[in-house]
Amino acid sequence: MNAKLRVIISGTMLCALFVVGCRNTSTPRVDQNVRAATDIHKAELLKELDKKWENPPVHFELGQLYHADGDYSKAEYYYNIALGFNPAYREVQAAMVKLQLDKGDKTRADWVANSYMTQVASMPEQLLSLGSAFEKRGLDDYALKCYQEGLKTAPDSSTVNRQLGYYYLTRNKKDLAKEFFIRSFQLNPDQADVAGELGRLGVAVRIPESPTPPPPAPDMKQTTKPASQPNQ
Repeated sequence: MNAKLRVIISGTMLCALFVVGCRNTSTPRVDQNVRAATDIHKAELLKELDKKWENPPVHFELGQLYHADGDYSKAEYYYNIALGFNPAYREVQAAMVKLQLDKGDKTRADWVANSYMTQVASMPEQLLSLGSAFEKRGLDDYALKCYQEGLKTAPDSSTVNRQLGYYYLTRNKKDLAKEFFIRSFQLNPDQADVAGELGRLGVAVRIPESPTPPPPAPDMKQTTKPASQPNQ
């Protein structure tokens, strides 16, 4: 093989290796950058906990980082600490249920979710708060169960009916959404957002006008004239 041909073959191999190398290393390099940024953030959060251990949001954030990494034992550890300091931390409760599902333990996820719902069974506002936290995690079945329990507890709550209306609307179940929006508006007509949704769903409604305030009462103070002085 002459020198010219060897140069051509070597050049071709180098180009091929360069292309393959770029394909094989571009994604891992990105992953390494993400990993490095995550590790730096974890270190920063741990420093914050060194200053103040009783800090539920920081424990929650650390738990989320480990959760995203797939380190479920550490995620659960920090979630539990956050809940220990704030037992009513609804976002952490929803994250804990999501963690059980990600671990593949549906039975435990159901048990944990039900225990949280039981804690607030007689408080419709808290059921709505927990349901909203479930929705943010994509846990729609648990969210709906919270809203339905809230409706059982307070069937005449315009807020609960409104929440169910939005739940079904975001899932394009317009007939159910309309039903709950109508009920909510009947219970409380002073809801411009619900009226707007009903209008878009083809239901004509009228928001009651605010009563005109009465005119201010006239000033009843009387000016006292000074007594006239007798003639000198």
